[in-house]
Amino acid sequence: MTLEANATDLLAWYDRHRRALPWRAKAGERPDPYRVWASEIMLQQTTVAAVKPYYERFMARFPTVKALAEAPSEEVMQAWAGLGYYSRARNLHACAKAVMEKHRGRFPDTEEGLRDLPGIGTYTAGAVAAIAFDRPAAAVDGNVERVMSRLFAIEDELPGARPLIREKVLALLPHARPGDFAQALMDLGATICTPRNPACGLCPWREPCRARIAGTQERFPRKAPKKAGVTRYGAAFVLTRQDGAILLRTRPAKGLLGGMAEVPTSEWRADYELDGAAQDAPLALRWTQMAEPVRHVFTHFPLELSVFTGSVPERTQAPAGMRFTPLANLSGEPLPSIMLKVVERAGLYKSSKTR
Repeated sequence: MTLEANATDLLAWYDRHRRALPWRAKAGERPDPYRVWASEIMLQQTTVAAVKPYYERFMARFPTVKALAEAPSEEVMQAWAGLGYYSRARNLHACAKAVMEKHRGRFPDTEEGLRDLPGIGTYTAGAVAAIAFDRPAAAVDGNVERVMSRLFAIEDELPGARPLIREKVLALLPHARPGDFAQALMDLGATICTPRNPACGLCPWREPCRARIAGTQERFPRKAPKKAGVTRYGAAFVLTRQDGAILLRTRPAKGLLGGMAEVPTSEWRADYELDGAAQDAPLALRWTQMAEPVRHVFTHFPLELSVFTGSVPERTQAPAGMRFTPLANLSGEPLPSIMLKVVERAGLYKSSKTR
C-alpha cells in the first residue's frame, strides 16, 4: 500500500531544517508583510544567492513601505540595478505607493486584496497571504512545481500543468501553519528535491513520492519545449568628455529596461547592419570600434552590441534628451547589467555586478 503525503511530515522536517533567510521571520516571530512582499518580488526569476545582498542593501535604503513609496523613481531603479527584469522595480515602487495611498500603509491580508495591487499576480498574492498573514493560500513557484510534479508523477507539461499542481497543493494545505507549509514546500524544492540529483533519502515525502518509487525523479516536471529567441544586434556608443564625464540617457519608462540608464545605442534588431552605425551615433565624430562585441541574453532573445568609443572636448554640450555624468558618479546611475558590460568593454569602469 502506497503511503499518502501529508503536511505533518513536511512541517516536522521544516522545523528541523528551515533555512535562515534575511527576509524570513524566525520561529515564533510575526513576519513583516513589507519584507515578505519585497523578497518575493526580488526572487521572481532570480536565485536566493543572487537576491540576498541586493535585498539587504535595499532594506537598509528603504526600511519601510513608506520610505520606498516616497523615494524618487531614479533612486529605486538605481538600487535595483543589476537584478534584472526591471519592470519588477517599477511595479515595486508603484505598489508601495498604492499601499500608502489606498491602504494607509498596511498591506491587504487576503489574496484578493493583494492581487488588486500593481505587480502582484497569483503566485505573489498567495505567497504573501500565506507567509505574512498565515492565510490558507497556495504559493506555487518553480520549486513547488518540481516537488508536486514528482510527488504525484504529473505527466502534464508546464505551464499547462499549473492548475493541477495548485489543486494538489490546496488539497495538502493544513488548517494550522499554512505560512510555514508554504515556506516548507519552497525549502524542500530548493534543498532536497533539486532539479538534478535530488536527495531522495533525506526527503520527508520519500515514501509516498510516485516518481521516486518509479525511479523517474529527473523526468519531472515535464516542460513544453522553449522556442529559441532570434539574436538581435545593435551598436552602443561610449562617448567621454575630456573632463572625465560619460554621455548617458534614460530609457523610456515602459518597455524593456524601462527607466534605466544607458549609453546611447541604435535600435536592437535581427537585421541590424553595422555599416550604417554612424547614422545612429549621438554625435558626428571619429568613432573607434572595439574588437569584441558585448553579448547578453534577455528572457526572450540574445543581444549582441558592437561597442564604439569616442571623445569630445570638456565644454561639449549633451544632445537633447541626454546628459554627461562624471565617471566618478557612474555607480550612482541605474545601469543594467548589459550597460555595465558595455562600459567595461570600453575600459572605463569595473563593477562587481558583472564579474
